[in-house]
Amino acid sequence: MSEGIRITDAEVQKTFSPQKNSTKAFIEEARKTPRYSFGDFLHAYIYLRWPYHYIGIGKGDHWLAKVIRPLANGIGRIRALLGENQDEKPSFAENYHGKVIPIENAKQLVSINEPVELRNLEHIVPFQHARDIILKNPDHIVALVCPCRSSRAEPCLPLDVCLIVGEPFASFIIDQHPRRSHWVSSKEAQSILELEHERGHVHHAYFKDAMLNRFYAICNCCSCCCGAMQAVRNGSPMIISSGYLSRVDKDLCIECEDCLSSCHFGALSMSEEGIHISQQDCMGCGVCVSVCSQDSLSLELDPSKPIPLKIHELMEAAAIQ
Repeated sequence: MSEGIRITDAEVQKTFSPQKNSTKAFIEEARKTPRYSFGDFLHAYIYLRWPYHYIGIGKGDHWLAKVIRPLANGIGRIRALLGENQDEKPSFAENYHGKVIPIENAKQLVSINEPVELRNLEHIVPFQHARDIILKNPDHIVALVCPCRSSRAEPCLPLDVCLIVGEPFASFIIDQHPRRSHWVSSKEAQSILELEHERGHVHHAYFKDAMLNRFYAICNCCSCCCGAMQAVRNGSPMIISSGYLSRVDKDLCIECEDCLSSCHFGALSMSEEGIHISQQDCMGCGVCVSVCSQDSLSLELDPSKPIPLKIHELMEAAAIQ
């Protein structure tokens, strides 16, 4: 196993003194994380300490985006002129990505009462980076005001629907954002998920390289506010399928078209033959299934997609091995 981060006490004290206990806990966890650099830690600190600026700039909603984006592009052009191999750098989607999870799978992730260590889940999260599920104190769950929604002039409500799961992430968020976050129980987290599902929003399990190369949050997303969904529309594959595909029973379908407007990924359309579901665009979130009054839509496993994230089944399989 590769060694984790090397951070000297002098570097830490110079950059982050005085430290909060949650920052110390993050540093200790970072030191034990394979292939995790001091630069990764700085990235994580900026991301967690100033998420509203970070996400707002990334989405282009923050005024600083007009300054930072041209600067980043200029640095990229200079590196290209110097002959640096850009292909060696992972893409943005490889660094930060989400997996769609239907409501029942999402509720499983906030109902765990024991530590979890599942590594290299490329069959579920097929990215080069950030594909582990390592949950320490998984019952430590924080509801955070959504940075994506907050960056919008007229956001979808409510705002406090981002769930930060486990340590050291949950305590860091509470310490740094006491006015925008609060502790929730497993039952309360499941209630947030259920209410967001009723509002027609999509659940995503998020992974990020700077976040110790692993899962750290469940976001409840809408296509009008979500930065990751915006990135997908712009051609960056930041979000991957749940592993399911929506199917229609045309004998039950009355062609009311209620499902068309519910799909955040534009996968449903109406043709002369009835409802058409694009296998390429469908992410298997299950939102259309829940709005169908005739039960004509259902989720089925799609062998061509990464398999579903069913945490309880993964834990049981790991215990057997």
